[in-house]
Amino acid sequence: MLVIRTAGANRTGNMFSRMLLSRYFGFGLFFVLMIGKLVLIHHNLHAQNIDMNMLDYVIAIGSLLLVSFWTLWLSRRGRLVALVVLNILLTALIYSDMVYYRYFQDFITIPVLLQAGQVDSLGGSIASLMYWWDLFFFADWILFIPYVMFVASLRRRYVTSDPYFKTSRRSFTKSFLLRFSKGALAFLIGYIFTFGPIKYYTSTWATGIFVGNWWSMALYNVTGLIGFHGYDIYRYGQDHLGSQPTLAQAESDKDKEWFNQHQKLLQVKNDLSGKYKGKNVMVIQAEAYMNFFIGKKINGQAITPNFDKLTKESMYFNNYYHQTAQGRTSDADFSTHASLHPLPTGSVFIRYADHKFDTLPSILKDTGYSPNAFHVYDSSFWNRYTMYKAMNYDKFYSKKDFEIDEPLGWSLGDKSFFRQTLNDLTTEVKQPFYAYMVGISSHHPYNLPPDAVDLDVGEFEGTMFGDYLKSVHYVDEALGELVDQMKKDGLWDNTILMFYGDHDNSIKDKALYEKFLGKPLTDLDMQKIMNQVPLLVHLPDGSRAGTYTEPAGQLDLTPSVMHLLGISTKPYHFMGNDLFSEKPRMVVLRSGAFTDGRVYYIPSEDGTFSKGTCYNLTTGQPTDVNACGPGYTEALNRLNISDQVITYDLIRQWEPQTQEVTTTPSTSN
Repeated sequence: MLVIRTAGANRTGNMFSRMLLSRYFGFGLFFVLMIGKLVLIHHNLHAQNIDMNMLDYVIAIGSLLLVSFWTLWLSRRGRLVALVVLNILLTALIYSDMVYYRYFQDFITIPVLLQAGQVDSLGGSIASLMYWWDLFFFADWILFIPYVMFVASLRRRYVTSDPYFKTSRRSFTKSFLLRFSKGALAFLIGYIFTFGPIKYYTSTWATGIFVGNWWSMALYNVTGLIGFHGYDIYRYGQDHLGSQPTLAQAESDKDKEWFNQHQKLLQVKNDLSGKYKGKNVMVIQAEAYMNFFIGKKINGQAITPNFDKLTKESMYFNNYYHQTAQGRTSDADFSTHASLHPLPTGSVFIRYADHKFDTLPSILKDTGYSPNAFHVYDSSFWNRYTMYKAMNYDKFYSKKDFEIDEPLGWSLGDKSFFRQTLNDLTTEVKQPFYAYMVGISSHHPYNLPPDAVDLDVGEFEGTMFGDYLKSVHYVDEALGELVDQMKKDGLWDNTILMFYGDHDNSIKDKALYEKFLGKPLTDLDMQKIMNQVPLLVHLPDGSRAGTYTEPAGQLDLTPSVMHLLGISTKPYHFMGNDLFSEKPRMVVLRSGAFTDGRVYYIPSEDGTFSKGTCYNLTTGQPTDVNACGPGYTEALNRLNISDQVITYDLIRQWEPQTQEVTTTPSTSN
């Protein structure tokens, strides 16, 4: 009996070992682990409320087959090594997407990877986006890598002693053909599993998704994560490899006609037209400076007392929207100065710095202004050095041009930054000037030292939300000192001052805002909170002071400045509105959301119009989604036109029809 049991045990052991050594077991284990990670990231996407359905799982399996079928062509040892490497690479990609999404609400793309040199500068922000439970993304390594090592040791023993493996080894040609056919079959199955459901989606609820490309989340809900990255690689190759893409003449003419029609809305004459001709213009873009805290107090202390005071003697636009995408700060810069929408992926500053745009600094320089940019950080960050040369600034004052006498956060504190900038403007820059200033003291993760700001945030103490409130309070103090210094230097009564936020703070927890504001919030409330930034416009004589509630956005700033200075917008290609024309305005966000002051449309995660929500702004309640139908069509049309202008360099093609300077401002002050 002992002999029988031993023989049986040996046979069982051999069968178990053969199972472990089977190419299918390792391949299957790899699949189970990677599917688990794709499900894990799906359910960790903060804005994602859609469960994976059966077709989503089919796409995930198909995508994994397409990236791993080739491992079936390798020998057993090569296959296992390849699967380990593939597991590591895919895990790194999935987790990187997770961290990136927590801040940007988007996924990593090829253009983003080209900006990888900026990652070192984001160290503090990235660290704050990593949580201890993220270890689950890597937990399989405890199982998978030891399994590979164990199988490798078993293989060495069984290859030398087991007739099964000896026979298998001698049949090399037969084995290779078998491996090749299995790999080819896996590729075919992967292709069908991936593109079959995608074809179904794009022929039903996702029609046109690959034409518009207006939002990465909508693409993700069609392609899955691996499919999204595959499409991103394909799209980037189309745009940048081989011959330059061209747009059909009919499409180009249609885009040009849209601008011709839109220009009619900008050709408005009123008492503000040219009233401030020849005045200096100062535009300040404040990092992550949102609107929800303006005029609010915490523990009896005003969060932005200086801004609040300025609203009494300035134009305060409290329904002003940031229109950024993946480029964040650079997108705000681009949209503000070129009056075009940013791209859905990457930054225009990085991807198309060599394309032609009608930008405010260049236009003002042509009319006698001295445009200068001030940003106390590395000049290469967001490719600013190259882009600012293209935008025709006289000089870009970057970190090397400042004395770091108040080290704070990422670089120099805004108080010193503003002070040194004003010194440069009064001693080095000729008037009239255009000064564009980018502050960074309120940059994520908002970890200013305790002695830099005095604000009691009470129950929010020790939280990122509390730190954020402190950082914007510090920026408000810097703004107050800037205004005082402008008055001492004689600039206040001779300068148009504009101050706005570039984008949201990436803190998405509704409960925090409900606690701060002391009331429950709807989806519409949160949509506004996360997309509204304040715009303050102080005119030299303090006229038109008051709060303006009509919708406006970053694309509107350039046409509005030109209105005040009396410079015609007719020769240029702007998508924004004139804030001083009193014409109806529509504001479109990169996600496809929009508002015209009457309705507000929030798109669904999958980009299906009928699944989105249309709000009646009079009642604040959802209404028939068809009430937003015409606006939705126009919103997507604008995003598509803007993308075509940028991608196909259309303004350069249209250039012979433009560049007529109609007004030259006075140089007297």
